[in-house]
Amino acid sequence: MVVGLLSSLRPHQWTKNLFVAAPLLFSKQLTSPPLLLRSLLAVLAFCLLSGAVYLINDLFDLDNDRAHPIKRLRAIASGRLPLAAAQTAAALLILVSLALAALLGLPCFACAAGYLIVNLAYSLHLKHLPFVDVLSIAAGFLLRVLAGAVALAVVASPWLLICTFVLACLLGFGKRAHELANAGDRQRAGARRPVLARYHLTSLVVLLWALAAATCVSYALYTVSAHTKRFFGAGTLLWTVPFVVLGVLRFLQLVGRHTQAESPTDAMLRDWPFLLNAGLWGLSTAAIIYLP
Repeated sequence: MVVGLLSSLRPHQWTKNLFVAAPLLFSKQLTSPPLLLRSLLAVLAFCLLSGAVYLINDLFDLDNDRAHPIKRLRAIASGRLPLAAAQTAAALLILVSLALAALLGLPCFACAAGYLIVNLAYSLHLKHLPFVDVLSIAAGFLLRVLAGAVALAVVASPWLLICTFVLACLLGFGKRAHELANAGDRQRAGARRPVLARYHLTSLVVLLWALAAATCVSYALYTVSAHTKRFFGAGTLLWTVPFVVLGVLRFLQLVGRHTQAESPTDAMLRDWPFLLNAGLWGLSTAAIIYLP
């Protein structure tokens, strides 16, 4: 049961909570031990909270998961994790995560509570509304960044929020396109995830390319903005744009592949070209920000 519980918390998906630490990196405070500790606590709070959200979503999606060729193997759907144990674990994780967020201040608690409310609304109703479902997921990414900023008492750059939102939409709609393509047709896809029956693959492909372009352009504009030049040095972050372009193109490739992965975001976490490119982006960005 313990193994089933841990797998249901999706620790491999907790990399998304690195968005909470983005304000620490881009505020040039990474070398401040007190602020580093506060940022790590905020990341931990969102890891626990997102684990609770995954449990709740699995509980709501129980019937659909049992009809899915891969998701039927999940701990709750397969019966390896009893429903009562999953419900208890979710409640405890919510209490602990919100308490941690409260320790970091009322604004951080408000962001964590907002994240929980958005995800509950998603599980109850929003996941059945095409486009709204992905926009609600993107809102969760924005709340992660805002929580990381308020935990440090720094202002989140508007450009950082724009880039986060557009990138989150790209990831979300990429997952929908991947699921729809792998299912073969909308009827079969709808049996696995009802909202997929209301999507059209052609429209999603067009939208993905538009979001891919928007992600690259918004990041490029961020690197040459007046605030960025003043804060980090004239034009230096512009050299990291190729890494972002390559990462976006690689993600689009993964979306189009027919794999056993549940989503392209799962696939990219096991894709060494993508991970190598992401690592090089992280190292070059940190070097530009923190080295003289």
